[in-house]
Amino acid sequence: MQDFKLYFGVGIEHILNPEALDHILFVTALCLRYQWKDWRKVVVLVTAFTIGHSVTLALSALGLVHFATRWIEFFIPLTIVATAINNLMQKPDRIEHPSRLPIIYFFALFFGLIHGLAFANSLLSLIGKDNLILPLLAFNLGIEAAQLVIVAVILVISFIFVRLIRLRRLWWLKGASALVLLASLKMAFERWP
Repeated sequence: MQDFKLYFGVGIEHILNPEALDHILFVTALCLRYQWKDWRKVVVLVTAFTIGHSVTLALSALGLVHFATRWIEFFIPLTIVATAINNLMQKPDRIEHPSRLPIIYFFALFFGLIHGLAFANSLLSLIGKDNLILPLLAFNLGIEAAQLVIVAVILVISFIFVRLIRLRRLWWLKGASALVLLASLKMAFERWP
């Protein structure tokens, strides 16, 4: 149980720190189109992302998949760029009445696969290659918990801008997405391999 707490805490810390800005920006970009009333959809969305990165994290930790870290670190901001651009292309009717399974869910799952590759090296240096199941589970649950904190913060900020300040929802989505896009383009430029 002590190990579970340790790796759960490592997962939380991995996300809720300034060095995880790329991860925070990605979760932010995923959540911007939703409001507080949509919290269930956002939980499913973020869980799809967690599933994606859990798969590649496990495959990398087991030595079944390996990619050059410099390329993965470059591709991560590109996933944020793609998500922000998708947000910028949204039309008012799609925000108010999204399709049953919006493409953003596939973005979350697929881009989670890319993000998971980045976690493998840092996690393996901490836990080694033996007895991976419990540490991987605890680490991923910690990541999920931290992401849900980010989701709650973004949904509260969205509520303030859209419901209290009465900024049009589309303006909020596009303005915040433009800021995320600029930050992620800068990050991609800095990480060019």
